[in-house]
Amino acid sequence: MDAFASWSEALQGLTPLLDWRDVPLDVASLAALAAGLGWASGLRLYALVFALGALDRFGGVQLPGGLEVLAHPVVLGLSGFMLVAEFFADKLPWLDSLWDAVHTFIRIPAGAALAAAVMGDQSGAMQVAAGLAGGTLAAGTHFAKAGARAAINTSPEPLSNVTTSLGEDAMFAGGLWMLLQHPLWFLVALVVFVLLAGVLIVLLWRFIRRLFRPRPRPGVP
Repeated sequence: MDAFASWSEALQGLTPLLDWRDVPLDVASLAALAAGLGWASGLRLYALVFALGALDRFGGVQLPGGLEVLAHPVVLGLSGFMLVAEFFADKLPWLDSLWDAVHTFIRIPAGAALAAAVMGDQSGAMQVAAGLAGGTLAAGTHFAKAGARAAINTSPEPLSNVTTSLGEDAMFAGGLWMLLQHPLWFLVALVVFVLLAGVLIVLLWRFIRRLFRPRPRPGVP
């Protein structure tokens, strides 16, 4: 009953997910947080790390598990610098695709590491499970984002790229706010996002296959 009451309060926006002073620390809350961090890592990794660290250091929020390392001044400074760099790189079509390609090897393992760190006070099995789930969500989000942006970047005008990038910024900010204030609604939205991302990845894969499929030569059956 205590766990159900805590989730009911969180759903109503009365108790932020990360305010462990009043909410019992349960696996369901940690699992929601791990899933959210995996998703956000695939979209805006550096903004996520900086936001969590700033919440812990300046916002009076006690991060669970091993996430407290994000509040270290070195981590805050580096993630803040990379946040600014990614903000501008994401707006330049010629740089965005290269940035996404390089970050295929950064966002996915980082999403797995952050999700596993959420379960730092739990068993090893829970940490591994959270890491696998976080890495999978980070991969799905990253590939959907990178694939869609690669298609948009082929447009010669920069407006569509900048508009899409700003939309991603807004999606990240809104998703993080919902995760912290309305975790159950965030999980519902996450399920919808995963379904849409899966459809998008399949469509992009089919498009790429058609693009590189050899065309039959004239006169050859």
